Amino acid sequence: MSPALRDGEWGVAVAGRPRRGDVVVVEDPRRPGFELVKRVTAAPGDVGPDGALLDGRYWVEGDRAEASTDSRTFGPVEPGSIKGRVVAVWWPRPRLLRAGGRGTKGTGSVPRRAAGPIGSA
Repeated sequence: MSPALRDGEWGVAVAGRPRRGDVVVVEDPRRPGFELVKRVTAAPGDVGPDGALLDGRYWVEGDRAEASTDSRTFGPVEPGSIKGRVVAVWWPRPRLLRAGGRGTKGTGSVPRRAAGPIGSA
């Protein structure tokens, strides 16, 4: 899958419960304070790719499996580790994101919670 976000883009994240397909900011459970941008591929109540029931937890994966540190490395994440849903790219070219997709052209008024550069980790 092509990445929803590219290195150097700035994303806008908002609070809210993520759904399958959402791009989220998640704290790496092994490195407190280090945040990653990943896609939710399984939500609480789903069966994760490892075959385990995600009882209250989320399974997150990067769009580039070959170069991603995600739930395939550290397992499912707790809801408190998810800091927000990325709903828009703010810079360099504004565009909105939609769940399960890679974005749409255009701009919109999006309540701002946090923004920062998107990295490749």
